Amino acid sequence: MLRSLRRGAGDPTWRQDEDGSVWRATRTPLGPVTLRVRARPADACVHAQAWGPGAAWALDGVPDLLGAADDTWADFAPRPEHPALVDAWRAHPHWRVGRNRAVFEALSASALEQVVTAVEAFAAWRRLVRRFGEPAPGPAGLLLPPTPQQWTRIPSWEWLQAGVELRRRRVTILAAPRAAGLERTLTLPEADADRALRSLPGVGVWTSAEVRQRAHGHADAFSFGDYHVAKNVSHALTGEVLDDAGCAEVVECYRGHRFRVQQLLALAGATRPRRGPRMTLPTHTPNVAVPAARGRRVAR
Repeated sequence: MLRSLRRGAGDPTWRQDEDGSVWRATRTPLGPVTLRVRARPADACVHAQAWGPGAAWALDGVPDLLGAADDTWADFAPRPEHPALVDAWRAHPHWRVGRNRAVFEALSASALEQVVTAVEAFAAWRRLVRRFGEPAPGPAGLLLPPTPQQWTRIPSWEWLQAGVELRRRRVTILAAPRAAGLERTLTLPEADADRALRSLPGVGVWTSAEVRQRAHGHADAFSFGDYHVAKNVSHALTGEVLDDAGCAEVVECYRGHRFRVQQLLALAGATRPRRGPRMTLPTHTPNVAVPAARGRRVAR
């Protein structure tokens, strides 16, 4: 459940031990924290520890992090005409949509993932956090992601060395002064939170969904605009590979649970057949200033 918060295998804000313990460094309204969460199935409980000024806030949020606030799951019922989803729900009946309550953090990471491969995005996150993050409290040796102010002070050449062009970095830079307001979207209804996020320059349907999946725990935040998701989900449900519009028609019957459908199928390993060569990664650092994305047509 917590793995969706990790940005690649080398994420410096994240660690998982052999005993299954998950360590996560983050910032809270009360200050930085390192949180350790370990499931103890034999005792039917979860053990959590935290270090730093934000420890109490983080520990209070552990139930939400593990999906306690997901109060719509009982209304979800896969349709019999979608056997792949029926099997996925049967295999993961206890999966819930968690929320980490860190909106700006989710936005800054998701902005790096716009219009590039996961390999490129995770490499950029690692480099920027290692260069401009700070040591997290506690014994895990993790790093904290930069504060909103620190993101705005990153020199342009450092963004370029991380492979992040102007269009993507502007999303974080322009959102940073509104970071406090972004955190207040946690109290808004789902549609209002989506609208508030998409009012930011460069934030469209995809970025809003990625943020709300992690920070808000919205069970309907389907990743429309993703290169793979609609194709994989539509193939799993219908046997056909469809685009966003076609997939939207298929999953409309699950409105209110569309991200739940997306994630259950992902947990089940549902992917479309892949043919042809893999996408090649760029071999140079971008050096052209790309105009900032504006409007829904280009914003992800």
